[in-house]
Amino acid sequence: MSKVIQFFRESKAELKKVVWPTKDDVISSIKVVIISTIVMAVVLGLLDISLSALFRAIMK
Repeated sequence: MSKVIQFFRESKAELKKVVWPTKDDVISSIKVVIISTIVMAVVLGLLDISLSALFRAIMK
C-alpha cells in the first residue's frame, strides 16, 4: 500500500512541474486544427468528386 501512496505523491509532484498552456495558446491551437481539418476535407472532397467523374467517364 505504501508504494501506491508513494506513486500518487510523486505524480502530484510531477504535475506541479508541468507548464500548462495559456488560454490563448489553446485557442490558437484549436483554430489551427479546425482550419486544417476544413482544408483537408475540401481537398479530399474535390479529389473524390474528380476521381469519381473520371472513373464514370472511363466506364462509359
